[in-house]
Amino acid sequence: MYMKATQPSRDFPNRLMAVWLGILLAATTAACASGADVPRHTPTPETLNQPSQAAAEIVPEATPTPVPHASAIEAPAATVEPRLELEPVAMLVRPVFLTHAGDGSDRLYIVEQAGRILILENGILLPDPFLDIRARVKDTGNEQGLLGLAFPPDYSRTLEFYVNYTAQGNQTVVSRFNASAANPLLALEGSEEKLLTIRQPATNHNGGMLLFGPDNMLWIGTGDGGAADDRFRNGQNPDSLLGKMLRIDVLGQRGRGYGIPDDNPWVDRTWQRQPVRDEVWAVGLRNPWRYAFDPATGDLWIADVGQNLYEDVHFVPAGSGGGLNFGWPLMEGAHCFPPGRTCDPTGLEQVVAEFPHGTGDCSVTGGYVYRGSDWPAMIGLYVVGDFCSGRIWTVANAGSPAAPDWQVRELADTEHNISSFGEDADGELYLLDLEGGVYRMEFPAH
Repeated sequence: MYMKATQPSRDFPNRLMAVWLGILLAATTAACASGADVPRHTPTPETLNQPSQAAAEIVPEATPTPVPHASAIEAPAATVEPRLELEPVAMLVRPVFLTHAGDGSDRLYIVEQAGRILILENGILLPDPFLDIRARVKDTGNEQGLLGLAFPPDYSRTLEFYVNYTAQGNQTVVSRFNASAANPLLALEGSEEKLLTIRQPATNHNGGMLLFGPDNMLWIGTGDGGAADDRFRNGQNPDSLLGKMLRIDVLGQRGRGYGIPDDNPWVDRTWQRQPVRDEVWAVGLRNPWRYAFDPATGDLWIADVGQNLYEDVHFVPAGSGGGLNFGWPLMEGAHCFPPGRTCDPTGLEQVVAEFPHGTGDCSVTGGYVYRGSDWPAMIGLYVVGDFCSGRIWTVANAGSPAAPDWQVRELADTEHNISSFGEDADGELYLLDLEGGVYRMEFPAH
């Protein structure tokens, strides 16, 4: 199917709310603009349904200095070949993630926001959920819920896996579970070991992604705590786990929580003369809803949901030791924030692609670098989309690492609320629509 996008709803979480309630608001809600946006975005006041509490953690604002040059490549409106087709494979209730276990089974695990994980095996959706923790999950139909799932590289031996969800009491919880040795199609709900709990001051910008990197460490992307304008001052606060990329060791700490990798960037040093939480690998993120490592190169791609004006993509080459600052809330995309303010981009990681609002885009959904075999022309291209507009692009460096030439090309214009992309064991890609559809992405020969 190659479809034209309908009127966009709000950011992902915002979208979540829109889809769940079945309401199209007259004004799109900015990723930060409303109280919902996992990848959310939409130009409107971002104070809707947000608590009026003072920031618990405050750091001084940066001194205004010259405005940076906006060098990010903006998304064009031209569709490229091969034309994308979407093959329906399943229908669920608010699916937000799809992955595989890497155990040779070729099963696909699909996460429903309300708190279930279902299995797609040989093209058939199994009737019994792999995991059902709906009673533990706080799911408002907005940006909260069961949001992330990761299988470690030794899952076939240990049957241990990891989830990220928002719990009752407004907390992000990262937990470890076990699948049943007698029946690997079922997880043991009583096996939960809570590894990390982070208090959330608002109901949006929860992040939610979990991923094992090439280093076998567990990477956790966290949002800035919600509301608008980084109200709680977490993005540039080194003493907060919010608005960060975290990196922890869980494989060497089974039954004992988690460990801190010795090479995490701020274990033995400070940042701007302030101590930094040892779990932190990078700061300055707004809501990194979905990110991915390129399995061929180890490069890291992060799609960070913006506020009212820009969605953006960051690229971190393999081998980086971290200690990075992605800029929020000093910058939104390649621009100083708030608009009209001057800022100094020195030392900040600049975006490689940005998607301005105004054409229906409002909440970026990160995807994957394609490394499958079905679409040779797509190999090496990073696939990314937008929840509100349904548009999909590819991003690639046509230059060299030393002299990058970032190119963004529109791949398709769909009518889907793209909550997530997924990847199977062969590197083939899937698209998830918050309204329920799960689709295999295909590029038929012409």
